[in-house]
Amino acid sequence: MQLNIKNETSKLKVVILGQPCSMGKTPELNETYDAKSYENVKNNSYPIEEDVIHEMKEFKKALQKYDVTVLSPEILKDYNQVFARDVAFVIEDKIIISNMIADRAEELYAYKEIFKSIYFQNIYNLPKKAKVEGGDIIPHNDVVFCGAYEGKDFANIKTARTNQYAIDYLKDLFPNKTFINLPLKKDDKNPRNGILHLDCTFMPVGKDKAILYKGGFANEKDYHFLLDFFGTNNVFEVTDEELYYMNTNVFSISPEVVISENKFERLNNFMENEWNIKVEKVPYHEISKMGGLLRCSTLPLIRTNE
Repeated sequence: MQLNIKNETSKLKVVILGQPCSMGKTPELNETYDAKSYENVKNNSYPIEEDVIHEMKEFKKALQKYDVTVLSPEILKDYNQVFARDVAFVIEDKIIISNMIADRAEELYAYKEIFKSIYFQNIYNLPKKAKVEGGDIIPHNDVVFCGAYEGKDFANIKTARTNQYAIDYLKDLFPNKTFINLPLKKDDKNPRNGILHLDCTFMPVGKDKAILYKGGFANEKDYHFLLDFFGTNNVFEVTDEELYYMNTNVFSISPEVVISENKFERLNNFMENEWNIKVEKVPYHEISKMGGLLRCSTLPLIRTNE
């Protein structure tokens, strides 16, 4: 398989979709590793497997409607495998295996058969101290946007997933790319006060547009940088409430087609009516209670250069 990912929006050909089956029991409060899961376990509103399976089937249908080849990891018994984006990510023709948090380390075993179809010289394992997950890495042609946490308490923050060492490693691996570091606010218990991954506060769509939430960045200057980068007229800004439901975490099949949650009415209407982007609407509300949404559930392997 010849990997090819240059950005978030070129026409999608092959993608890995996370596995909803055999999720296991609802975690205990001290077993959660993101703020949204913590909140929903605490409120007895954590999703059940039946609903997760239904929502991911609808997502898969939307992908296959556009002739996308959808691969699945093997099922690990009693293990949450919904969010494939965190296992690995592709830039250009290289796949980088994430150093995930220890709670999810076994997930990688479910991808072995898929990885066998990739040239071994294009598979990169990071040094142990390089911490990164795919939700924090957003390739945008010659630029790679990186979410990170820079606090000295990194090891003690469950929602801190990407560090500067990992970004420096990626810079060496892709010397022709410009890496832009965008530090994020973090909170392990309140999803309204912190951001798990960069794609929960910022996402390019179309050819030159972006969805953006101002309050997710540790430094407000980074929000203004993105406004200038894309142009104010090309940015849809989400509200605090829309951020809580992760309106930024949509997934592009092409510059002309985006898959979005069907409850994101203001965003979906704007993309269709103002940006002329076709929106395929799927139910994904229950899955959002586990701290991720549509982009989080995917690991794109091949997009065309169109």
